Amino acid sequence: MEKRTINPWKWQYERSYSQAVEVKNVESTLYCSGQAAIDPDGTSSNKDMKSQLEQAIYNLEEVVTTAGYECKGIVRLNIYTTSVKELWPYFPILQEWIARHQIEQAVTMLEVNGLFETLTIELEATVVK
Repeated sequence: MEKRTINPWKWQYERSYSQAVEVKNVESTLYCSGQAAIDPDGTSSNKDMKSQLEQAIYNLEEVVTTAGYECKGIVRLNIYTTSVKELWPYFPILQEWIARHQIEQAVTMLEVNGLFETLTIELEATVVK
């Protein structure tokens, strides 16, 4: 697999993403449904934004690795949240996870009116190998 990031500017580096990611000679692609703070028994979290972000990251990593992929293969990450303002102070948690796995991804963050049940954040990814 060949991966190339396209960044005509430098400001996106502080926000831990790339403007575009080109991937060639891919062996396979994994499209992950949005992962949120849902326990293994299917119970949606009613905890704070920080706790939900940490669990959503954990759940996304679990799906990716269970499928036989690596997190560093994430090329697209969509972030859905019920409050960007509430999420923003905890964004370094996501940035540290991205750095730890050497992820180079295109990102879209959207604030939405609501997510399933009591959820406040959902992470959707495309992963290649």
